[in-house]
Amino acid sequence: MKNLVFVGFILLFGCAGKPHSQLSASSEQSEALRVPAFNADSAYAYTAAQVAFGPRVPATAAHQRCGDYFVAAMRRLGATITQQEATVTTYDRQTIPLRNIIAAFQPDKPTRVLLCAHWDSRPFADRDANPQNHRRAIDGANDGAGACGVLLEIARQIALQAPNVGIDIIFFDAEDWGQPAFDTRRSGDSGYCLGSTYWANHPHTPNYKAQYGILLDMVSARGARFFKEQSSVYYANNIVKKVWETAQSLGYGDYFVEQTGIGCDDDHIPINQIRKIPCIDIIENDPNAPKGFGDYWHTLDDTMDAVSRETMKAVGQTLLQIIYNS
Repeated sequence: MKNLVFVGFILLFGCAGKPHSQLSASSEQSEALRVPAFNADSAYAYTAAQVAFGPRVPATAAHQRCGDYFVAAMRRLGATITQQEATVTTYDRQTIPLRNIIAAFQPDKPTRVLLCAHWDSRPFADRDANPQNHRRAIDGANDGAGACGVLLEIARQIALQAPNVGIDIIFFDAEDWGQPAFDTRRSGDSGYCLGSTYWANHPHTPNYKAQYGILLDMVSARGARFFKEQSSVYYANNIVKKVWETAQSLGYGDYFVEQTGIGCDDDHIPINQIRKIPCIDIIENDPNAPKGFGDYWHTLDDTMDAVSRETMKAVGQTLLQIIYNS
């Protein structure tokens, strides 16, 4: 992540969109399920495991090892795995390998919910205070790994007790190879969201549809605040409302702020625009902050030191509450 767009552990064992009431329709027809407790220690450890590989920049050994880690973890949890491999073009006309990893739980269920995050890390620390660091890759502990850690823990809970709907978890690749601030050449394209754009045009299942989607990005930083992202409000306000109300009911109102924030060029955009799936973006953003995002954003400070179990708990428990009542 990303440009701003201003618009109105380790294994432990929119207008588009449906009316608000339809989000829980299937649960009304099925046996009520206990909502699992999200284990923040597990999510933290999953995050640390990714960061330990090093920066997960496409075409590097760390990237390959981390991708293999995701596949092995999800297979052990019983998911059906699809891997999309392709070559994509960056903002500066380089070609890089792409690897999207899709994990489907209960793939035969017709009613599906899409959860997603990007798993690559940025090759440029272009917002670092030290210009000598601008061409260094970042750890991406918050910007990438934390969101994936939350999804891995959710997958672990799904493996222990399946919800009433099918869940598809997608780890999008090559989200964060966007044009760096130090490169002033105009490419006509920001260069972000390459993996999600590829998937939206070439879904893993023909004519893939989901009831709704939730994208996580930068959801693990200490003291994070999640304002309502503008494009999410435009494309899928009913889902934004559902998520924020659920977070408030669980006592996480300090994290999920009842205000609209900034708009983000993020992976939910091609999901909404190309696949026509109402999808929201839960992302740390603050319209009053100098960068719009956390101070760690696109710097070498995006390390495990800034990762908070409490923040991951707030996000993960909210998502579990949503999907087990879908």
